[in-house]
Amino acid sequence: MEVSHQASIDQVLAQMRQLRQAAGMDRKAELLPPGFGASQPVDRPGFGNVMKDALTKVNELQKTSDAMKTEYIRTDGATDITRVMVASQKASIAFQATVQVRNKMVEAYKEIMNMPV
Repeated sequence: MEVSHQASIDQVLAQMRQLRQAAGMDRKAELLPPGFGASQPVDRPGFGNVMKDALTKVNELQKTSDAMKTEYIRTDGATDITRVMVASQKASIAFQATVQVRNKMVEAYKEIMNMPV
């Protein structure tokens, strides 16, 4: 159980690094004058799109988990309980990671708002 938990944390951290990198790259592009140093436009997903995709994925995991739980209850245990529990844990970890990302974003927003101008 510890190994899968660690792998999930590593995946979440990798996603957070990607989000941070995407946000940093978007910010740098805003600071440059129009057309400066860019001969070809680069198609990168924006921070909002990355967050939307991540939240959609979490929602899908939760729906899948709920459907599997309902299936298990409806079939009186004919569905494999292991698959049901794994899906439930995936949804739980994804939701917890989402809450942590939200908390970090709120914390960063408060820190920025408290900076002297």
